Amino acid sequence: MPTRQSRMTGGAGAPRPANNRTAAQEPSQDRVDFTLVRRYLTPHSARGRTTDIVTEALREAILDGLLLPAAWLREDELAEALEVSRTPVREALRRLADEGLVIKTAHHGTVVASISFEEVLALYVVRQNLEGLAARLAAVKGPPDVAEKLRRIGDKMRREAERGDASATAQLNLEWHRTLLEAAANPYLTRFLNQVEYAVRRLPVTTFVQPGRAEQVLAEHDAVVRAVAARDPDAAEAAAREHMQRSREVRLSMMLG
Repeated sequence: MPTRQSRMTGGAGAPRPANNRTAAQEPSQDRVDFTLVRRYLTPHSARGRTTDIVTEALREAILDGLLLPAAWLREDELAEALEVSRTPVREALRRLADEGLVIKTAHHGTVVASISFEEVLALYVVRQNLEGLAARLAAVKGPPDVAEKLRRIGDKMRREAERGDASATAQLNLEWHRTLLEAAANPYLTRFLNQVEYAVRRLPVTTFVQPGRAEQVLAEHDAVVRAVAARDPDAAEAAAREHMQRSREVRLSMMLG
């Protein structure tokens, strides 16, 4: 998804969106119905540790937009809604704070974090480099069928884009990137890019709402796939980095209006 000068650099003279507050600066006073989080307590996770289950449920509720930026997360209310003790809730909130999804304030408790303009700039710098590395590794040591898997996902994306379903296209886009990452077969890279994905999912509107963006993404993906299929790591990395740079430019253009 990185570099242009002036407004794209985030330097001292770069414009900023009008609303650039953090959750800690202006917490929401709205009450949240935490019982809605229970939908994320999936049956298959019932065999895991309670802390893991609660962490996963709260994470997905935040990433799906059920728990909005600046919403207060009260331990006692969450524990009652999820029918668990406060201990796993407290530990889950600590983990989510480490992931940057919530902010633990000094005197008021925990709120869902917002993502600032500066954080978006930083996000895309990191994503460009990590996605480039994922494409390089996939070209070097990916399984023989990785290119075909990516093409099949691309075909599904094309159909959803033609139907005008930006949300479904965005979900398939995430699946495409996860498949590329899986082919890279590097657990540390997987860990880092999972964190990046969490941040990307927190952005309020998908770039696929932009006219013509889906077609651009599909063409950018095709360039990566061709390089991976040819086992050309330099070309794969270059294509992936170019894809991320263009994504960054579109995202920042949307934010700056």
